Amino acid sequence: MRPVRTVARTLLSTIFVVSGARAVTNPEPHLDRAKRVTDRVGPVLRGVHPGIPTDPTSMVRANGAAQLVGGLLLATGHLTRPAAALLAGTLVPTTLAGHPFWDVEDPAERRTHQVHFMKNLGLFGGLLLAVADTQGRPGLGWRTSHAVDGGRRRVRRAVRTARRDARIAVRSAAAARKFPG
Repeated sequence: MRPVRTVARTLLSTIFVVSGARAVTNPEPHLDRAKRVTDRVGPVLRGVHPGIPTDPTSMVRANGAAQLVGGLLLATGHLTRPAAALLAGTLVPTTLAGHPFWDVEDPAERRTHQVHFMKNLGLFGGLLLAVADTQGRPGLGWRTSHAVDGGRRRVRRAVRTARRDARIAVRSAAAARKFPG
């Protein structure tokens, strides 16, 4: 299964590496579409920390850099689950800004935006699978329940051993009372 995962991660990350590099080097083509999201997110970010750049150019570049880095990490198999989560997070504003089919009047252009919107939903689903993929190793939930079950077994074993030792001690004490000492 390892070669399949490697190829799938590489194919999934390709669009993020390419579009992220383009957004970092040349953000201008994305600025008009990005304004619909940056105008809403900017005040929230300023409330978090006033030093965060909230102009559309910086935000497009930051989103592109996140996509570039996340795509490279995913493609190379390093930190794949956090990288996939990062890419999924960057895909939400990208999709909302880039493909608002609900605002488009022209039927042909609306269909085009709907197709791209659904394509991004498919990418989002693939990224969610990559986030959940433990690469065949048990997940945190299984490991936790397995550790709890093991702990319960050890406690039951210790209780049985303590009861047995207590019965032996009681019998030994009773036997010792029978013999004058």
